[in-house]
Amino acid sequence: MSGNVQHTPEQKRGIYLTVAIMVLFMLAVVAGFVNKMGKPRVITDSELRANGAIKLERPRILDDFELLADSGDRFHTSQLAGRWTLVFFGFTHCPDVCPTTLATLNNFYQTLDEETRKDTDVLLVSVDPQRDKPQQLHDYVRYFNPEFAGVTGEFLNLKRFANQLNVPFNKVPLEDGSYTVDHGSQVVLVNPRGHYHAFFKAPLDPAKMKLTYRSMRATFNG
Repeated sequence: MSGNVQHTPEQKRGIYLTVAIMVLFMLAVVAGFVNKMGKPRVITDSELRANGAIKLERPRILDDFELLADSGDRFHTSQLAGRWTLVFFGFTHCPDVCPTTLATLNNFYQTLDEETRKDTDVLLVSVDPQRDKPQQLHDYVRYFNPEFAGVTGEFLNLKRFANQLNVPFNKVPLEDGSYTVDHGSQVVLVNPRGHYHAFFKAPLDPAKMKLTYRSMRATFNG
């Protein structure tokens, strides 16, 4: 004949203590897992390349070029120092590559945690200064994300800046008398020292960009 088991006060305290220890242990395991999940995964340079990011063996120091911000103010490339900047060369009349790239960069940007986004900029450098006036450039870039910005400037300064980042571009006349601009589709990463750090190859993948970007941030000796 079964009945209720009566526990002494000491036994009850022992049971409560055991349960409390088990709960604390499980909480510690969960906290450790969450903390590990939040930390960037550091990968090798070959893994970076396999995921579409080419890191320079030694970051390249850039000259300071004067450009024109989409606010209408003067912009110096030396202002890139202090933050991580993803730089893409394009123009507002671009029919396919530019809107696709900016949309992908927005998707990538949205995957970043708030802390990472705080010092991450996305900058469109217009290689069509003839048509891309500051206001038009401003509206175009912010259509994709209100945090994105644009710059343009004199053709020679744009060409010199692009050359230092290994991004080719060339004005191409069309039969109807207008023109287009052929340009490289890679996205350049400038580190907080204002140096050319790496680039992301097209086609871009937001998940791979997040993996490689977070790894390069984690290994950067600022």
